[in-house]
Amino acid sequence: MSALTGILVVDLSRVLAGPFCGQLMADMGAQVIKVESPDGDENRQWPPINPNGQSSNFASVNRGKRSLTLNMKAPEAADILARLVRKADVVLHSFLPNTAARLGIDYEKFSKINPRLVFCSISGYGAEGPLRNKPGYDLMVQAFSGVMSTTGFEGGPPIRTGVSFIDMATGMSAYAAIMTALVARQSTGKGDWVRASLLETAVAILGYHGVSWLQGGVMPRREGSGVWHLVPYQAFRCQDGHLLAGATNDAAWRRFCTALGCEELASDTRFTTNQNRADNRDHLIPRLEQIFATKTVEHWTAQLELNNVPVAPLQTIDRVMTHPQLLANAMVHTAQADDGSAVQLLGTPFKLVHGGGIAAQAAPKLGANTDAILRDVLDFSTDEVRALRAREVV
Repeated sequence: MSALTGILVVDLSRVLAGPFCGQLMADMGAQVIKVESPDGDENRQWPPINPNGQSSNFASVNRGKRSLTLNMKAPEAADILARLVRKADVVLHSFLPNTAARLGIDYEKFSKINPRLVFCSISGYGAEGPLRNKPGYDLMVQAFSGVMSTTGFEGGPPIRTGVSFIDMATGMSAYAAIMTALVARQSTGKGDWVRASLLETAVAILGYHGVSWLQGGVMPRREGSGVWHLVPYQAFRCQDGHLLAGATNDAAWRRFCTALGCEELASDTRFTTNQNRADNRDHLIPRLEQIFATKTVEHWTAQLELNNVPVAPLQTIDRVMTHPQLLANAMVHTAQADDGSAVQLLGTPFKLVHGGGIAAQAAPKLGANTDAILRDVLDFSTDEVRALRAREVV
């Protein structure tokens, strides 16, 4: 039995953050009903489109769910939603506060229907404040939160982090908060209102950058592939590509020099301490770049690992997805699509020895489970389902 077997989740969210949260719950055994408009979640249409006709974006965050289409503008939709809420353990949505209120998606209202309900709302900029109704997108929040001010090279243009990490991290944060509320419910018997946002996630992830400014007024510097306070700790170009290598302390620096065969640098008084190396970065880094350029990535990786120095080759996605380390940790998962074909998806970011797992079913086609959900979960008769379809409620 999976950890969340018996938990029913109503997923009203869209795009990435909320759907990823719902997918994690599906992976852990919850029954997750994805409620979509008849037009579907907007990211069903976002490229790239897979050979099976499904968006990679949608497929990446909707595994293991069942799809119910519901026209929220129809009068009967409120009754269907109320029936779902009455049976649900969790309701998850990512509507703006004003939109949620217009659609009748409200914690106070839902908690009266089901006092044990955990209600999770995900927004762009937080549930309070002047920007609470401002739409939030990963790229915009990377800029607004200060994250983008720390990326790229000094004097260069703004650089987006290549993955939608704020969206995905918000999904994991919401998952953790929902789990916390479900644990608390075991003692109190009552649900809770979980609120998460892209902005709050991004600011929390600022970590020491934010604390450095709060406590000492220190502004982060743009340092390309490295960090300003540890030297060397960055990317270096080799004969056939790049690797990332670094000395996180002075002992590691001496091992670093041994690996590169430049022991004279280890004894150079300009470089003996990290502070010295940071102060003399402009003298040190060009010399190291010259050395790295003489050999291959494979050669230097082996030498640095032999001397217990942190190192990683800069890999492209195709190499990562086929790497034995990734495969050994079940980060490539084969799921079954609605048509019976096999599709490959990413694994879960955490594992449980007991009670864990991963959903066997890929992301559903739009409305694939509407009739079954109405009949089996909400107890509508076949005639009632037929009538709802005729009135375009579902």
